[in-house]
Amino acid sequence: MRSQRALLNPAKQRPLTPLQERFLKSGLESFEEEEIIELLLSLVLPCRQWKKQAKECIKQFKSLRGFLTASAEELHQAGITPSCTFCIKLLHELPTQILKEKIIDKPVYKSSTEVFDYLYYSMRDLTKEVFKVIYLNSQNQIIAIDDLFEGTVEGTPVRLREIIEAAIKHNAVHLIFVHNHPSGDPTASKSDKQLTRDLVYIGSVILIKVLDHIIIGENRYFSFADAELIKKYETDFLNIRIKKILQAKQYRYVN
Repeated sequence: MRSQRALLNPAKQRPLTPLQERFLKSGLESFEEEEIIELLLSLVLPCRQWKKQAKECIKQFKSLRGFLTASAEELHQAGITPSCTFCIKLLHELPTQILKEKIIDKPVYKSSTEVFDYLYYSMRDLTKEVFKVIYLNSQNQIIAIDDLFEGTVEGTPVRLREIIEAAIKHNAVHLIFVHNHPSGDPTASKSDKQLTRDLVYIGSVILIKVLDHIIIGENRYFSFADAELIKKYETDFLNIRIKKILQAKQYRYVN
């Protein structure tokens, strides 16, 4: 009963700590990573445990990023309570949701940078390759975003038939493909180039245009569209079709 009255009466709640007051005045700009972890822990832990637990977390996870991206099991092993784990995971997911709403609310897709800004936060710490597809309508408005395939550190098995079926299911007119390189190097491999070429070719056949294929690395990315490879593959496909048409005509004339 006493605890309920305390919740209803703000005057009886515990005052802000110096660390919390400092955050309200100046934000996180002057904070060390250990202090940010301590600030997070102060939301759910008794005051005497903050500093000690924050030091242990920095020691185990090496950085704030390592702390925020740790699994629930890893946090539990570090002595983090379930309620604290809940807060950590919620705070980590909020920016992803905000960025998602920001890009989906845009009237049209404009650049690879927009896609990178949205997806980098959620993909930068992945230890396996994940292959995403962004479906767009004829006005380049985003219809949906799917994680179609998940692979290993080495690569991702991509099944072209499933991509086609999903695109038709979403009534997509345009597609953007995105996958990450856990190594941090976004340089397109030979297999990345072959896959993108095949996707452009198939898209040309079924009249669904591939706008881009973006590879996300460590704080940087590679865009097939920016490198003008999408345009090259479209031209290659057109030349192949023209060549086959000419060959077919020549065959009819000879026979």
